[in-house]
Amino acid sequence: MKPVDYADTLPEFDLFDFFEGEQQAWGVFIDRFGKLRKRFQVTIIGTIENDQLKLEESFNYDDGTTEHRTWIITRIDKHQYTGSANDIIGMAHGEAYGSAFQWQYQMDLTIGSSDWRVHFNDWMFLLDRNTMMNKAVVTKLGFKLGEVILFFRKE
Repeated sequence: MKPVDYADTLPEFDLFDFFEGEQQAWGVFIDRFGKLRKRFQVTIIGTIENDQLKLEESFNYDDGTTEHRTWIITRIDKHQYTGSANDIIGMAHGEAYGSAFQWQYQMDLTIGSSDWRVHFNDWMFLLDRNTMMNKAVVTKLGFKLGEVILFFRKE
């Protein structure tokens, strides 16, 4: 599956348009055995400055923990994006066509008392002007650890 496979789908997903302003998201992490491990809610504030999208993400997990991430995303051309964040290793790379956006990156996750370098392969699909779903497959050394599923609603 490639982003270009969705070139003719609607509505067209403009990343900057969708994420400018405030969004709420609700999600889960399901491990490779199908067990629900975490539930969370995210508040996202997006601002555009100098052709860059800044996303302030505030996570609240069902176990009471919180997390904050700031993304800086640059549009390279109509379809290509790069991004960085405080806990992302190197650059994230994205590609948008039609209603789909694929976003890939690596990050270090703390699991128990260890840090694991994992790869995220996110697929986002714009369902309507204000609703988007995201499914991310999380792998380590090519082995699937689980999936993150989120639904976003633009305020």
